[in-house]
Amino acid sequence: MDLLSQNQTSTLPHTEFVLRGFPGISALRELLAVPFFSIYVLILAGNLIIIYRILVEKSLHSPMYYLISLLFAVNISCTTAIIPSTLMALVCGMDRISLGGCLFQMFFMYTMVMFESNVLLLMALDRYMAICRPLHYHNIMTSRLLLQLSFLGFIECSLLVSPIIIVASKVQFCSSFILDFVCENMVLLNLGCGNMHKIQIVGLMVRILVTAMDITLLLVSYSSILYTAMNIVTGKACHKTLHTCGTHLCVVVLNYSCGLLSSIAYRMPISINLQNLTSAIYYLFPATIHPLIYGYRVKEIQLCLIKSWKR
Repeated sequence: MDLLSQNQTSTLPHTEFVLRGFPGISALRELLAVPFFSIYVLILAGNLIIIYRILVEKSLHSPMYYLISLLFAVNISCTTAIIPSTLMALVCGMDRISLGGCLFQMFFMYTMVMFESNVLLLMALDRYMAICRPLHYHNIMTSRLLLQLSFLGFIECSLLVSPIIIVASKVQFCSSFILDFVCENMVLLNLGCGNMHKIQIVGLMVRILVTAMDITLLLVSYSSILYTAMNIVTGKACHKTLHTCGTHLCVVVLNYSCGLLSSIAYRMPISINLQNLTSAIYYLFPATIHPLIYGYRVKEIQLCLIKSWKR
């Protein structure tokens, strides 16, 4: 009789989950709050300081710097969807999340991650117009156009993420324990009853499609920029152009490398703790490093930061 009741319970649909990140170090899980909190403080401080300097310094009121501040705002939004709930789970034991909450977290995170790539594309467009079409730059790259492109990019990202969320919402789950600190599509689908292979392909196809499109557009843009810089622009202007584009390319390589690392990790037979670590690197490391890259490599931002520090 007891065995029958257990079998019936195991087949009931699960609509509430327990986030159990880094399960291999369960005895010291509370101590994980220290690095997560420290990283969150660094992300907030670094990104907000540069956003503030861009907003108050008139010399930084140009499309490129507006896009940098937008990138930093996305950094803050994405990490805020992850770290506060992770800290509550680690410190207070509030590790339960409803299916609806899990799906919403996935939707918001994935939308922000895709929108971050969209912002990087807008940065490439801005540099392309500034270097390859300088006479038309100020007429075309207006604040209104950037706002419109950003809004359309956000809508596009939301629509691309929606199939992943809709498919996941239709799955019947046979377990309640998510062995991750955040709701990830691959991890959530692994809790589904039956064969999830075909359903997992939906998320994989969306990721491949978006990544392939973004990388193709970025390669075309920066190839044109580098060709123009090497053949037309000369002297200090050429050096400045290559330096600025090099900064943007550092951010692009960083973001896509972390994404590739995470994607590979979740499809390899490695420990869950290592998968969780690559997920943390994917979501948190770029947001931590971006302010350092732009604060150090972009001279105008660096000078404004030094000037404000002296004050």
